[in-house]
Amino acid sequence: MKIALVGYGKMGKIIEEIALKRGHEIVARLKETPTAENLNNPDVAIEFSIPEAAFSNIKSCLENKIPVISGTTGWLEKRAEIDTIALENGTAFLYGSNFSLGVNLFFSLNEKLAALMKNVDEYSCQLEEIHHIHKKDAPSGTAISIAEGIFKINPKFDAWKLEETKDNQLGIFAIREDEVPGTHSVFYRSEVDEIEIKHTAFNRNGFALGAVVAAEFIKDKKGIFTMNDVLGL
Repeated sequence: MKIALVGYGKMGKIIEEIALKRGHEIVARLKETPTAENLNNPDVAIEFSIPEAAFSNIKSCLENKIPVISGTTGWLEKRAEIDTIALENGTAFLYGSNFSLGVNLFFSLNEKLAALMKNVDEYSCQLEEIHHIHKKDAPSGTAISIAEGIFKINPKFDAWKLEETKDNQLGIFAIREDEVPGTHSVFYRSEVDEIEIKHTAFNRNGFALGAVVAAEFIKDKKGIFTMNDVLGL
């Protein structure tokens, strides 16, 4: 299929490499706002840019009736508006805070553990995420997704905050360190022990592969989708 890359940084270049290996064609590599002219009539757009540009990038693609895969985090206060634009234009949108297969399995594991722990009052819960020093937002979109998975299962929590858990707020520690691709941990601690689940990414290739697989899934579809739809979770 024909793919437009919207945002052509480190992730965009890795996505390009994987897409070409899977037999696809890259018809646009954009660092500027997409338009009908510079998108070059793709089958799908894969958007990995920056929080400040994501909304306008996605909106422009959808208004040109191009389905969009987006992995940019830090803009989700406008997510409902994007979903509406996709539906009004008869196209498709798929947002993923993280496209890695392993991370999406981790999301499911996190919810299962939250269900086991929700009635065990002796344990407190904290999240930790570690990323490279260039990451713009904190906490990461993946950490927020993990927190939301816990909210869905455990009524004790209804919001997140940076650092320590307080009342109904789930604490997330956001650490920026060297060139770390992404490490996410969930801790349940009591006075006598600790339970931890953890996902460690070794490089960005898993994120890029997942984005291309999602693009293959969304081609010619209409509606709002998630990685659960792609992976059948």
